[in-house]
Amino acid sequence: MTVYVSTMILRSLRMTGEKARGETLDPNEAVECLYELNSMLDSWSIERLMCYQVTQESFPLTTSTTAYTIGPGATFNTARPTKLVDPCFVRDASNLDSQLTIIGAETYGKIVQKNVGTTYPNRIFYDYGFNSSGYGTITIYPAPSASLTLFINSWKQLQNFASVSTALLLPPGYQLAIESNYAIQSAAGLTSVAPEVVKMAKESKAAIMSINIPDTISRMDAGIVTGQRINIITGP
Repeated sequence: MTVYVSTMILRSLRMTGEKARGETLDPNEAVECLYELNSMLDSWSIERLMCYQVTQESFPLTTSTTAYTIGPGATFNTARPTKLVDPCFVRDASNLDSQLTIIGAETYGKIVQKNVGTTYPNRIFYDYGFNSSGYGTITIYPAPSASLTLFINSWKQLQNFASVSTALLLPPGYQLAIESNYAIQSAAGLTSVAPEVVKMAKESKAAIMSINIPDTISRMDAGIVTGQRINIITGP
């Protein structure tokens, strides 16, 4: 169902008693409310269970190049990811894939020789700090010595709304979660919020999180695998 941003804001303000049915937003209210709503959605973007999809994208790699900026207008021209998740991999000209291990800044920093060349990289590091253009930086290691394509899976930031007249098509459950949680945010420091609105906000957000939770896969650390069968109760 298509819904307008202004409609959601007005529903939120009715929950706090600030607006009555049939009222509208004046221009100043529209600007302020839009800013507050986008601020709330920005904070949700770092909550894995509020991101409703993991997006896979592919980008060509340049021979002997390890670092690439990512973001709108960057070398990898796409919405800036919040975080990379497995699986990430490279694909060669024969359509054969090689998986990459996602590493952090500390692990990457401990690599002594970062300019080693090889056909297939095996590590990927995402520095999601902003540079002067607002880009993140993806680094692969070692540098590829052949033309490869990088595939990444990532959380994307939840969209920000350009104006209160923006028409939206939201996944199930998000409209109520946005409206009820924004009601609480808009009322902060100004007025109290009815307990039923607080309950609605918590339950609607929890319902989304329950749907978005990734499947859990149990793994055994490779360091303790001995090649023999192990009873998980009694041990080797």
